[in-house]
Amino acid sequence: MSTRAAEVYRAIADNVSQVVRGKPELIRLTVAALFAEGHLLLEDVPGVGKTTLAQCLARSVGGTWHRIQFTPDLMPGDITGVTVYRQKDEDFVFHPGGVFANVVVADEINRGTPKTQSALLEVMSEQRVTVDAVGHDVPRPFLVVATQNPIEMEGTYRLPEAQLDRFLMRLTVGYPDLAAEVLVIMSEAAGVSPRDLPAVVDLPTVTAAIAEVRASHVDRGVCEYAARLAAATRVHPAVRFGASPRGSIALVRAGQGLAATAGRAFVTPDDVKDVAIPVLAHRLVLTAEAELGRRGADEIVREVLDAVPAPGPLPAAR
Repeated sequence: MSTRAAEVYRAIADNVSQVVRGKPELIRLTVAALFAEGHLLLEDVPGVGKTTLAQCLARSVGGTWHRIQFTPDLMPGDITGVTVYRQKDEDFVFHPGGVFANVVVADEINRGTPKTQSALLEVMSEQRVTVDAVGHDVPRPFLVVATQNPIEMEGTYRLPEAQLDRFLMRLTVGYPDLAAEVLVIMSEAAGVSPRDLPAVVDLPTVTAAIAEVRASHVDRGVCEYAARLAAATRVHPAVRFGASPRGSIALVRAGQGLAATAGRAFVTPDDVKDVAIPVLAHRLVLTAEAELGRRGADEIVREVLDAVPAPGPLPAAR
């Protein structure tokens, strides 16, 4: 069942890795998010390739993609679109905004004002926007890949928890190792960039792969494991607000996407474990004491994984 999805993953991964060097697991999780029809938040220091990764993914998938550069003067209408009166027809016409694409790269999303950031809430959740009380569907598949710099606070607006919860996963790119960095420098010197990447899969193929992933088997034991992990975050002493049921659903959806990249038609507890930190960490609100003690959400999720036993062998996995 997941043979097609695995082939799509390999095609995209091989294409993206021509530019994004030495990050196979990052690319795998990125494609898993695409398969799960979930949105990605790439958070890391400047210069490590956040926007490059987003652009490489967008160019690898046939269809449309738009890049929205978030700035303090960006308006909600620039994102969702506006209704304009056309005098010659004596009628109002809708002009689509930047989100009307299959892949939307929201660059430096925390530089937009809260009012502008909130323009993404509906479309990230429901794949549609409402302008002047009229709904407009965006193309499918639909994926938002947002980037932000966590160390530069001047002129930025922190994403509210309600918006963070709309992202399926938050990933960090990290510094490359020495060998990978040398390849990056050589590629840059040779003029290789995301603009040179061709589309390696078309939209019908991606849509079919997503449908296969949606149909993959999820045992009740895996669902219970995901629910127990989310519930454990809610009672952890260092957490003020834990993961909601949306978080446990996201664990399973991301697990389905990850399983597909391995060519499996079923989800295992290990799939859930592998996506637990990128899926759950950004959904946790820590206590003031934990923040003062410089405890990180990743650390909390690791403690939860250690404390919650995984189910044994599952029927579909044998």
